[in-house]
Amino acid sequence: MEQRWGLLRKVQQWSPRPSQTIYRRVEGPQLENLEEEDREEGEELPAQFCPMELKGPERLGSCPGRSIPIPWAAAGRKAAPYLVLTTLLIFTGAFLLGYVAFRGSCQACGDSVLVVGEDVNSEDSSRGTLYWSDLQDMFLRFLGEGRMEDTIRLTSLRERVAGSARMATLVQDILDKLSRQKLDHVWTDTHYVGLQFPDPAHPNTLHWVGADGSVQEQLPLEDPEVYCPYSATGNATGKLVYAHYGRREDLQDLKAKDVELAGSLLLVRAGITSFAQKVAIAQDFGAHGVLIYPDPADFSQDPHKPGLSSDRAVYGHVHLGTGDPYTPGFPSFNQTQFPPVESSGLPNIPAQPISADVADRLLRKLTGPVAPQEWKGRLSDSPYRLGPGPGLRLVVNNHRTSTPISNIFACIEGFAEPDHYVVIGAQRDAWGPGAAKSAVGTAILLELVRTFSSMVSSGFRPRRSLLFISWDGGDFGSVGATEWLEGYLSVLHLKAVVYVSLDNSVLGDGKFHAKTSPLLVSLIENILKQVDSPNHSGQTLYDQVAFTHPSWDAEVIQPLPMDSSAYSFTAFAGTPRVYPFLHTKEDTYENLHKMLRGRLPAVVLAVAQLAGQLLIRLSHDHLLPLDFGRYGDVVLRHIGNLNEFSGDLKARGLTLQWVYSARGDYIRAAEKLRKEIYSSEQSDERLMRMYNVRIMRVEFYFLSQYVSPADSPFRHIFLGQGDHTLGALVEHLRMLRSDGSGAASSGLSPGLGFQESRFRRQLALLTWTLQGAANALSGDVWNIDNNF
Repeated sequence: MEQRWGLLRKVQQWSPRPSQTIYRRVEGPQLENLEEEDREEGEELPAQFCPMELKGPERLGSCPGRSIPIPWAAAGRKAAPYLVLTTLLIFTGAFLLGYVAFRGSCQACGDSVLVVGEDVNSEDSSRGTLYWSDLQDMFLRFLGEGRMEDTIRLTSLRERVAGSARMATLVQDILDKLSRQKLDHVWTDTHYVGLQFPDPAHPNTLHWVGADGSVQEQLPLEDPEVYCPYSATGNATGKLVYAHYGRREDLQDLKAKDVELAGSLLLVRAGITSFAQKVAIAQDFGAHGVLIYPDPADFSQDPHKPGLSSDRAVYGHVHLGTGDPYTPGFPSFNQTQFPPVESSGLPNIPAQPISADVADRLLRKLTGPVAPQEWKGRLSDSPYRLGPGPGLRLVVNNHRTSTPISNIFACIEGFAEPDHYVVIGAQRDAWGPGAAKSAVGTAILLELVRTFSSMVSSGFRPRRSLLFISWDGGDFGSVGATEWLEGYLSVLHLKAVVYVSLDNSVLGDGKFHAKTSPLLVSLIENILKQVDSPNHSGQTLYDQVAFTHPSWDAEVIQPLPMDSSAYSFTAFAGTPRVYPFLHTKEDTYENLHKMLRGRLPAVVLAVAQLAGQLLIRLSHDHLLPLDFGRYGDVVLRHIGNLNEFSGDLKARGLTLQWVYSARGDYIRAAEKLRKEIYSSEQSDERLMRMYNVRIMRVEFYFLSQYVSPADSPFRHIFLGQGDHTLGALVEHLRMLRSDGSGAASSGLSPGLGFQESRFRRQLALLTWTLQGAANALSGDVWNIDNNF
C-alpha cells in the first residue's frame, strides 16, 4: 500500500517522462522565462557516437496542483480488502484523468503548458510537446511566407560599399525590419577601420617598357574602379612571366624550367587560390608585381550559361589575413588606442586585376618555353608561353582611408543555456551589385530572423541563444567579423558554440559543397537527408549529392577558405562552385537568375531550410550534436603524410612518436567521453551542461597556446596559418627530399632547406597543442589518466 501511495504522489507531482520538452507559456514581457526539462530513458546504446535527435515523450503524467481525495481512515480489519480495492480504483482513475488532462490543455495548472505531441493539430501549435518533426513543420510553414527573391533583387540594386553613406541608409532599413520582429535584443556596433580605395584623381596604370627602360604604350584598364585593396602602392617594373594560378608549385615549376622570377611581373589566372595567396607567394619568389586576370576556361565553363565579359576584371583584396590590417590582433573600436602597427600579411609588392582582353594582349608578346598543356586556358589563339616577355610598368595609387563600418545584431535568448550562443552571419556590403556575394546571404539571414521570430510567437524557445549578425567590411577580408571577434574574444571563447556563414551560399545549382569544421560533418549529413532537392523532385539534397559523389564526405566537405568570415571564427576564435560573376560588376540579380535558369527561389529556399534546421538542432538539442571524435580521423589522415618521412627522420636520430602518442590520447579521450555521455543520467542538467561545454570548446582546444595571437592570429593547428600548424610541419619535412626551393614558404631564405632545430620546435608546438586538446576533452584533472 505504501508503494502505491508513493506512485500516486508521483502522479500528483506531475513528473515529465523522457526527452519531453515542456514550455511554460507566459504572456507579455515574461515570455523569456520559459522553462524546459529534458531527459532520456536508459535504452540500448549505439556502438558509436551520432548526432542526438529530438525525441518525444513516451508517457505523460498528471498536472501539478490537482487535488485528489484519498480515503485513508481504516474502518476495521474487515474493511481492509475494500479499502485496497477502492485505493486501486482511485489510483487508476486519477492516473487516467491526469493523463488525459496533461495531454489536453491542463486548465487547472495556472499557466497553460505547452506540450506538443504527434497527435496535435498544426493549427493548435501553441499546445503540446515540441517534437523534432513539429519543429521542422513549424519552421517550414513560417519560412514559406517570406519573399527572399524580392529581397535579393532589391538589395543588389542598392549601393552598399563598406563605409559609404548609402550603406548607412541600408543599416537603418534593416534595423527597422528587425524592430518589428519578436526579438530579445537588437543593436549595432561601429568600428573605425583602415580601408584602401582607388584614387579617382590618380588611377592605376599599366605601360609597356622599352629595352632602354623608357615608358611606352599604355594598356587600357577598362574599369578604374576595379583594384586590389591593400596592394602595395608605387611603381613596379619587370619582365612579364606567365605563372598559371600563381600557386607555389606553379612557381617552383617555372624555376625548374630556368624561367627567371626575381624582378619579374607575374601574369596569373584568378581562381584556385585567393588573390592574397597569389601575391604573397609571388613576393616570396622575388617578383616585383602581380597581374591577375579571369581566363575564359575558368569563368565561362558552360556554353549554355552566360559567361563573364572579356572586358571585365575581377575584384579581390590581397591582405593575407582577415580584419583591419592596421590594428592586427586588436579591435578597431578607436584607432587612437593602439600603436601604428601593420599586419605581416600586407604585401610589399603591387597587384592589379586586369581583364581577359588585356591578358590576351600580354600573352601574345611572351616568348620562351611553351606552357604545359594543363596551363593553357581559352584566350582566343594565344600560345600561352611562359616568358620572359617585354618589360611592363605597373603603377598603383590606392590610398588608405579611416572608415566607420557597422555590424548589426539580433538575438533570441535561450531559456536553459542563454550564455551559449549559436551564431549565424552574412556579409552585407558589396563592391558591385553583389547579388551572389552578399545579397543572397542577407536575404536568407533576414528571412531566418523573421521565421524564428514567428516560431517564438508560436511557443518555440531555444535552449541556447540564437545570434543573427549582418557583417560590414566583408569585401576587405571579413573586417567587421574579425574586429568584433578581436573585441570580445575572451567572451566568445567561452560562449560561442558554432558559427554558420551564409556568404556565397548560392553560386550555382549543380553541385553542393560544405566548407566546414569536421565537428559538423555528421550533423550536415543528417540535415541534408531532410531537405528536398531544388533540382530533382522526390529527392533530398543528400540523394543529389550522393549520386554524384559516392564518398560524399570526402568530395563535398571542403576546408574553410580564408576569405570566409567562418574562417576567422574557427582559426582565430576557435568556434566551429561554378559562378563566373563573383567579385565583378556582373554579379547582378539578372545574371544569377539566368545562371540558375529560373530556379533561384527554389535553390535559395533549400539553402535557407538547411541553415535553419542546423540552427534548430544546434540551439535546441539537449546534447550538442557535434562529432568531437572526427578530429582523431583528421590527425590520422595527416599522420599518413608524416609516415612518409619516418625513415629520413630516423636516419637523423629524430622521431614522430610524440605526435602518435598525443593522437592516441585524443582518440581515447573522445571514446571515453562518448561512453560517459551514453551511460549518464541525461536529466541531470548540471552534468549535461558540463558535457556541452567540453564538446563546444573542441575547436578552441586546437588553438595553439604557444604562439602570440598578435603575431599568429590563425592559431588553429589544422586550419590556421603559421609554423605551428600541421601543414607547415609536413611542408618542412618535404625539404628532407628537396633542394630547399620551398623554404621561402615559411619565411626562410631559399636554400636553407631542412633545419633540425626548427623541426623540433614545430613538433613540440604541434604535439603539446594536440595533447592539451586530449587532456581538456578528458574533463577534470583527476580524470586524465594518460601517461604521455
